[in-house]
Amino acid sequence: MQFAPLFPIIYRILQPAFPGCLWSGDRNTKVIALTFDDGPHPQYTPELLAVLDHYNITASFFWLGACVNRHPSIAQAICDRGHWIGLHGYDHRSFPILSPTELKDSLEKTQVAIYNACNLPPAKVRDVRPPNGLFTPKTLNLFQQWKYRPVMWTVVPEDWVRPGVSQVVQRVLQQVQNGSLIVLHDGACGGQDVAASVQILIPQLLQQGYQFITVDALWQQLEVIDKVKIK
Repeated sequence: MQFAPLFPIIYRILQPAFPGCLWSGDRNTKVIALTFDDGPHPQYTPELLAVLDHYNITASFFWLGACVNRHPSIAQAICDRGHWIGLHGYDHRSFPILSPTELKDSLEKTQVAIYNACNLPPAKVRDVRPPNGLFTPKTLNLFQQWKYRPVMWTVVPEDWVRPGVSQVVQRVLQQVQNGSLIVLHDGACGGQDVAASVQILIPQLLQQGYQFITVDALWQQLEVIDKVKIK
C-alpha cells in the first residue's frame, strides 16, 4: 500500500504539535524548496546535478554520512555548486530507536564526513531531517539541546517505492503550494528516477511562477515573519 495521498493530511495534524520543526516556508510568497535525501550516490546524484545545473536551480541535500564517506568527490561537487547541505543520520537508522549517545554520534560522524569531503565546518551543517520522517518529542528536545534545526516536508510523492516518473510528477504538482518543502531521493531507493522526475518538474513549476530557494532561506523567511508578529 502506498501512503502518498495521506502524507499531506498526516503532516497537517502533526505540524501544530511540533512547531519547532521546519514544515514549510511562507505561505504568502511563491517560493518552494527542492530537497533530496539519502545521497550522495555515484550514479543518481551526478545525473540529478546535471538537471539542476541546466536550470540553474539551487537545492538542499540531506546526506547519509556513510554515503559521503564512500563518495566524497560527489559530495564536494554538490557543495561547489552552492547547494545547501543537511544531515540525514550516518546510516539511515530511525532516530527514535537510537539512544541519545547513538543519535549524537550518528549526527557528529556525518558532520565529520562532510567536513572531510567539503571542508564545511560542523557549525555550518545543523539542519537535520529524520530518516523516514520519524521523531519523538524527546528527539526534538535533544536537537534543541545540541543546537540542530529539525527539517520535515510538505510534499511527499513517495518516490522511494518507485511508483514511476509520471506518478511522482503528478503527486508533486497536485500537492505543491507556496512555501512547500518537496522531498525526493537521490540514493539507492528512488534515485533511479530522480533526474527524470526533476527534468519534468522544474520547468512546469517555473512556468507556474515558483522560485526555488534553499532550506536555509525558508528558515530565514520564518524568522522575519516571527519578528513581524512580535512587533
